[in-house]
Amino acid sequence: MINSAANLLLSLVYPEQCRICRREVHDRKDGVLCSECWKSAEVYTGLETKCEKCGLMLSTSESLYETYCRSCDDHAYDSARAVGTYRGGLAAIVLHLKTEPHVSPRVAKLLDLVFRDNYQASTTLFVPVPLSGKRFKERGFNQAAVIARSMSKTTSIPVDENSLVRTRHTPMHRAAMDKKAREKSVEDAFEVRRPKLIDGQHITLVDDIFTSGATAHYCAAKLKESGAATVNVLTIAHAAIRLK
Repeated sequence: MINSAANLLLSLVYPEQCRICRREVHDRKDGVLCSECWKSAEVYTGLETKCEKCGLMLSTSESLYETYCRSCDDHAYDSARAVGTYRGGLAAIVLHLKTEPHVSPRVAKLLDLVFRDNYQASTTLFVPVPLSGKRFKERGFNQAAVIARSMSKTTSIPVDENSLVRTRHTPMHRAAMDKKAREKSVEDAFEVRRPKLIDGQHITLVDDIFTSGATAHYCAAKLKESGAATVNVLTIAHAAIRLK
C-alpha cells in the first residue's frame, strides 16, 4: 500500500512521458513506456521458434524441435537469450538506457524471468560487456554494468566489472554495417586483466542489445581463454534479423 501511494505521488509530481506515444506514464514501475505501449512491445512469450544458440527469432509459431540459424555456429558463447525483439517499445527502452542509468522494475522483472528460465541454475558470475574509456567518459556509465547490477540485486550473484576490459575504442555500430564489418570492428578489442577471477566461472555476459553477435563472440572467446567454464549471454533486446 505504501509503495503504491509513493508510486502514485511520484507520477503526479514528476510525470514521465512515454517514449513511443508521448502520453503520460501512470505507473513508475513501467519506466519509459505507458501501459498501452507496453502491450505492443515485442516481448517473447516462449512459444516462438528461436535459434537454440543465439536466440534469433525464426518464427512466431512454436517448433517441436531444436532449431538453429547456423549463422552463429562458430561463435564462442554457449547460448544467448533476450527479453524480446529490438523494435518499438524495447528499442525505446534500450536507447533510453544509454542516456539514463536506470533499469525500471518492469524491465528488471522481465530480465529476471528470462534469466531464471535459462541460466540461474548454472551462473556463478555476471560480467557486463565493457565500454571503451572514451565511450565511458562520454556517457558517464556503462549501461551493461547497470543491467548486471540490477540482475545481481535480485539474484545475489556477484558482478565482475573489472576483469573483462575493452582495450581500444571501437566505432558505434551503424544500421548499414554488415556482419563482417561489425565483426572486424570489435576483433581484438577485448582482454581479460584478471584471469584468476574468471577461471572456472560459469558466466552470464550481460549487454543491452544482441545484434550480429560479434561483440558477444569476442568477449566470450577471451573469457574462455582465461578459463571460464561456460559463457551465456543475456540482453534486453535481440535484433530482429540476422545480418549477412
